[in-house]
Amino acid sequence: MIAQPRRAPRTPVVVISGIDAAAMLSTSMSVQLGSPGCVAVQHVIDPDRQVLTRVVGDLTGVIERREIELAHACVSCAIREDIVPTLERLAASGRWDGIVACLPVAAEATQVCRVLGRSARQAPHVAIAAVVAALDGTTVLDDLLGDHLLVERGLATSRDDRRGVAEVAGAMVEYADLVCLTTEPAQVERELLATLARPAVSSVSDPSLVDAAGLMAGVHRHQDAEAWVAEVRRGMLPEPPGTEVWRLDLVSDRPVHPLRLHEEIEILGGGPRRTRGCFWVPTRPDTVCALDGAGGQASVGSTRAWGRERPLTRITVVGLDDTRAEIAAAFDRCLLTDKEIATRGRTWRESWDGLEPWLGPIEEVA
Repeated sequence: MIAQPRRAPRTPVVVISGIDAAAMLSTSMSVQLGSPGCVAVQHVIDPDRQVLTRVVGDLTGVIERREIELAHACVSCAIREDIVPTLERLAASGRWDGIVACLPVAAEATQVCRVLGRSARQAPHVAIAAVVAALDGTTVLDDLLGDHLLVERGLATSRDDRRGVAEVAGAMVEYADLVCLTTEPAQVERELLATLARPAVSSVSDPSLVDAAGLMAGVHRHQDAEAWVAEVRRGMLPEPPGTEVWRLDLVSDRPVHPLRLHEEIEILGGGPRRTRGCFWVPTRPDTVCALDGAGGQASVGSTRAWGRERPLTRITVVGLDDTRAEIAAAFDRCLLTDKEIATRGRTWRESWDGLEPWLGPIEEVA
């Protein structure tokens, strides 16, 4: 009998993401203090200098501090060039029981988790144990539903970073295994966090309340997290936990009319709400189109092909205001009508549909 090679031991990593440096640092320190045998690594991006600063330390003090010049001062470059390699180097050393990884401000943990998920060979000694979203408890509503850009707060990760604060913060909450706030939130803020977050994900109102040992033991389930943030979701969604925050789940097997989508996009994706989901258009029947909006800013893009999947139009909207009926009506107006389907079908032969600025040219005429 041929003996199988032993699998290399994997070091648990707790990933801290957020849009507030103080909240992230407090959370990181709490996890580290609760796990004395761990090492912490913090990365900071300076987009003006195009420099990534890495600081590594454990409870004995700072072990290393280094500045790395980036070819392009963006999160993707930082993750590829230093963050993942550093996690692997620290884990492979076998010196510590775990790692606390404090990402650059406004860097989403999804990018790290997906790099490792696509190619575990890049970091065979690393296991993502938990993803924590750290937020300032005094600005929750504005961070998740406000219309500020990262650059307006001095939080942009590159010179051309035009992302919205709500877009980034909302995505972090949706992907997290735990939400850590710096103060006790109001009832409406608790409801909003619980509605955006994956079911059963909890929040704490003080970094000192973080269960570091529990996180290091491993709570992250990559497939569950990815399924919750996916553009295409087919399962039932839980009801919002309270009465102040609502969620619209707008679903149809029909495609949307590309020109009417242009007319209704401000209602569907604008305003102080969180909007996301998928749709398809008759001019591009093979393409999964995605709508992602937060705090009044919306983006439309194409992600992949439907393949053997049944095309679906499903947009979910989370909000606090009284616009539910208006949004639902706009969604219905976007869908192909019975007459349009009867006369033209669900797929159309067109070389132009007006979605080119978002989706690029139609590559193949249906």
